[in-house]
Amino acid sequence: MLFIASIDTKVRTLGEGLTRECPHCHNTAPWHRMRSFRQCTLFFVLPVLRWGRRQYETCGICGATADV
Repeated sequence: MLFIASIDTKVRTLGEGLTRECPHCHNTAPWHRMRSFRQCTLFFVLPVLRWGRRQYETCGICGATADV
Protein backbone atom coordinates (compact mmCIF):
# COMPACT_ATOMS: atom_id res chain seq x y z
CA MET A 1 0.00 0.00 0.00
CA LEU A 2 1.04 3.54 -0.64
CA PHE A 3 0.35 6.24 1.96
CA ILE A 4 1.11 9.89 1.28
CA ALA A 5 1.35 11.99 4.45
CA SER A 6 2.39 15.57 5.17
CA ILE A 7 3.08 17.68 8.26
CA ASP A 8 2.07 21.33 8.11
CA THR A 9 1.40 24.34 10.35
CA LYS A 10 -2.10 25.81 10.12
CA VAL A 11 -2.97 29.35 11.24
CA ARG A 12 -6.53 30.58 11.77
CA THR A 13 -7.74 34.10 12.48
CA LEU A 14 -10.20 34.21 15.38
CA GLY A 15 -11.16 37.88 15.03
CA GLU A 16 -10.25 41.24 16.51
CA GLY A 17 -8.15 41.37 19.64
CA LEU A 18 -7.36 44.27 21.92
CA THR A 19 -6.29 47.74 20.80
CA ARG A 20 -2.96 48.37 22.51
CA GLU A 21 0.55 49.69 22.07
CA CYS A 22 2.98 47.34 20.36
CA PRO A 23 6.26 46.75 22.25
CA HIS A 24 8.08 46.33 18.92
CA CYS A 25 6.92 49.25 16.72
CA HIS A 26 5.44 51.47 19.52
CA ASN A 27 2.23 52.16 17.55
CA THR A 28 -1.24 51.90 19.05
CA ALA A 29 -3.23 49.62 16.77
CA PRO A 30 -5.86 46.86 16.88
CA TRP A 31 -4.33 43.40 17.28
CA HIS A 32 -5.68 40.23 15.63
CA ARG A 33 -6.39 37.08 17.64
CA MET A 34 -4.83 33.99 16.01
CA ARG A 35 -4.60 30.23 16.65
CA SER A 36 -1.92 27.98 15.20
CA PHE A 37 -1.31 24.23 15.37
CA ARG A 38 0.71 21.53 13.63
CA GLN A 39 -1.09 18.68 11.91
CA CYS A 40 -0.36 15.50 10.04
CA THR A 41 -2.58 14.80 7.04
CA LEU A 42 -3.09 11.77 4.82
CA PHE A 43 -3.22 12.38 1.08
CA PHE A 44 -2.94 16.16 1.81
CA VAL A 45 -6.66 16.27 2.74
CA LEU A 46 -7.58 14.13 5.76
CA PRO A 47 -6.20 15.47 9.09
CA VAL A 48 -5.05 12.63 11.34
CA LEU A 49 -3.18 14.26 14.26
CA ARG A 50 -3.03 17.79 15.67
CA TRP A 51 -0.55 19.05 18.27
CA GLY A 52 1.22 22.20 19.47
CA ARG A 53 -1.88 24.38 19.69
CA ARG A 54 -1.08 28.01 20.48
CA GLN A 55 -3.30 31.08 20.81
CA TYR A 56 -1.78 34.54 20.43
CA GLU A 57 -2.38 38.09 19.19
CA THR A 58 -0.58 39.74 16.28
CA CYS A 59 0.09 43.47 15.79
CA GLY A 60 -1.86 44.84 12.81
CA ILE A 61 1.07 47.04 11.71
CA CYS A 62 4.36 45.16 12.18
CA GLY A 63 3.22 41.56 12.83
CA ALA A 64 4.80 41.19 16.28
CA THR A 65 3.16 38.50 18.43
CA ALA A 66 2.19 38.21 22.08
CA ASP A 67 0.74 35.16 23.85
CA VAL A 68 -2.77 35.48 25.22
